[in-house]
Amino acid sequence: MNDFTQDELTLMSIYNSAGTRQGLIDSLTDMRRYLAADEAELQKLTDSAISKLKTTRDSDYAALDLFPEFE
Repeated sequence: MNDFTQDELTLMSIYNSAGTRQGLIDSLTDMRRYLAADEAELQKLTDSAISKLKTTRDSDYAALDLFPEFE
């Protein structure tokens, strides 16, 4: 299983409305299209999360705790 960073997990939690691995990939891909050029850090984070999700098995995805932890 891929080791997601806390920032990646938080991002994934925010965009996980579909509740499936492919749905999350689609949501992140769609969101990325709207990022401005000065949002390079968020682009990099999104690309990293998408890359890891593409190689994650559905069963491993289902085991992730994708609930945002806002303080």
